[in-house]
Amino acid sequence: MIALPEVQAAAGRVAGRVRETPLLAVDPGPLAPAGRMWLKLEQAQHTGSFKARGAFNHILAARAAGRLPAAGVVAASGGNAGLAFAYAATEVGVPAEVFVPETAPAVKVERLRALGAAVVQVGTRYAEAQEAAAKRAADTGALPCHAYDQPEVCAGQGTLGLEILEQTGGEVDTVLLAVGGGGLMAGVAAALEGRARVVGVEPEGIPTLERALAAGRPVDVPVSGVAADSLGATRLGDIAYAVAARTGVVPALVSDEAIIEARRFAWEEYRQVVEHGTAAALAALRTGAYRPAPGERVVVVLCGANTDPSDLVT
Repeated sequence: MIALPEVQAAAGRVAGRVRETPLLAVDPGPLAPAGRMWLKLEQAQHTGSFKARGAFNHILAARAAGRLPAAGVVAASGGNAGLAFAYAATEVGVPAEVFVPETAPAVKVERLRALGAAVVQVGTRYAEAQEAAAKRAADTGALPCHAYDQPEVCAGQGTLGLEILEQTGGEVDTVLLAVGGGGLMAGVAAALEGRARVVGVEPEGIPTLERALAAGRPVDVPVSGVAADSLGATRLGDIAYAVAARTGVVPALVSDEAIIEARRFAWEEYRQVVEHGTAAALAALRTGAYRPAPGERVVVVLCGANTDPSDLVT
């Protein structure tokens, strides 16, 4: 379980290690009729996603506690978390080994290797890569790095929420963000608890949050669709479920077609290149899966950009 104090501690720990990413005001129009909306450009973060925040917090917390071994870190990832752990490990000065599904996009695998990580491709689902990574960490004594279900990782992601509060002067009602395993959602919801609601948007083909809230606990879901490379967790993390239930996170589902259209809209309207998973948050507004009330102040998190942009230009 995490709450605001853990997120504040993470902010102090990662200060100077992560970027303060821009907040882009959305002009009045179909997306924001009253002009009370912003895009949080977190895809401009180190390694192209929010994951650097949690990776640095986890590794630096372990180092401060004397728990960072010479063997370095071992992570499992569909791509983005692995990139973040590889980058953070290099910056801190320890080796990184990253297990990814065989379905991981080539662009992410190539970047992992460019960052100096040893890459092992295992299975077709994130869960298989995670199982292999856990065994490897146990065998080598390396620091295990979970993509979304570790307290320090979730707290680190929550620093994005604190940044939104600072950039808006606290004048925000709702934050929309994409959900896979739920680490970003957990951190941001903890950071904003009592200040703003969080809407967790996920593809219809990977409803980890929606199913968990309906069942009263995390449950396994099928994984399919265009956003499976970044949102393809088999189930919501335990930390994410606990925070979502405590803080009243609102779930929203969007179709693959809506995600594809929202990704193209982000490029055509705002010249922002994002992943399909990231575009889910924008799709919720464009389809009405989430409808802001009149005057509601909304921030949409664009959380990652590790994608091939060639299909955006026609």
